[in-house]
Amino acid sequence: MGSRAFEGLQASAATRLVLTTAPDAATAERIARALVEERLCACATVLPGATSVYRWQGVVEAAAECQVVLKCVEPVVERLVARLMALHPYELPECIVLEPRQVESRYAAWISEQCDPAR
Repeated sequence: MGSRAFEGLQASAATRLVLTTAPDAATAERIARALVEERLCACATVLPGATSVYRWQGVVEAAAECQVVLKCVEPVVERLVARLMALHPYELPECIVLEPRQVESRYAAWISEQCDPAR
């Protein structure tokens, strides 16, 4: 890959990805819609068809789930996480915040514009 592959990419000072799972597509979409409508994330990608294998209360289990990827900015992460926990049906929801190293500059600007709960 030459340097042209990185044109338009910028260091990610504010963009964050928040990962969670939901028990089904309807629940995932309900949570995603609420967070986007409340401007706590710019976009939520719902990926159905995931299978999670995990240990819960000493027993290894497997469950069908939807993976959800939320795109937001650092200043709203705390509020997004609090709202996600309030909306989520699980006793212990997955909530992992990732900081991308680079993001395409126009996409990063769009995410930033969309995440403004004061609007």
